Amino acid sequence: MTKKFIFTTATVLLVFTLNLGYVRADEAKINWLSMDQALQYHRQNPKKIFVNIYTSWCGWCKRMDAETFSHPVIVDYINTHFYPVKLNAEQTEPIEFGGVTYINERPDRRGTPHNFAVAILQGRLSYPAVAFFDESLNLIFALPGFRPPANMEAVLVFFNDDIFENNPNLDNFISNFQGRISR
Repeated sequence: MTKKFIFTTATVLLVFTLNLGYVRADEAKINWLSMDQALQYHRQNPKKIFVNIYTSWCGWCKRMDAETFSHPVIVDYINTHFYPVKLNAEQTEPIEFGGVTYINERPDRRGTPHNFAVAILQGRLSYPAVAFFDESLNLIFALPGFRPPANMEAVLVFFNDDIFENNPNLDNFISNFQGRISR
């Protein structure tokens, strides 16, 4: 009786564990691009570019990946409306943008920011951060800090739908926003 109980319990746990792995493999994900890839797509079909600026050591960046950038509404919205770029703020590879080559001046030194991240964040280095470029590749805005999914949905709509042009108060827009994600 005990062996049968252990075998049955082990079988149920195994099936349950395998099913969890299967579900995770099917979850939608943001189709992150490098800046170079986004610019190549942009040349063929201009649309806004969304940049997720992170570092490998940033705990809030990891939380934003796990909570916000894995939410199905956020995944769908970003993949549909933007060329999404995931930018390591401390990467060593050069980035060409707007006729300028940006580099990490001290790639051998841990914690040294890449000049492209410095330019986007206008010297105010804070991670995580997100930035939006318009269809003409002009920086619209860079926004530091962790954003939960409902808040991020409002931010995405605010910049994608050009609401910022007539209503520059992002905080007011967020507080009144009724999106697909409940708060």
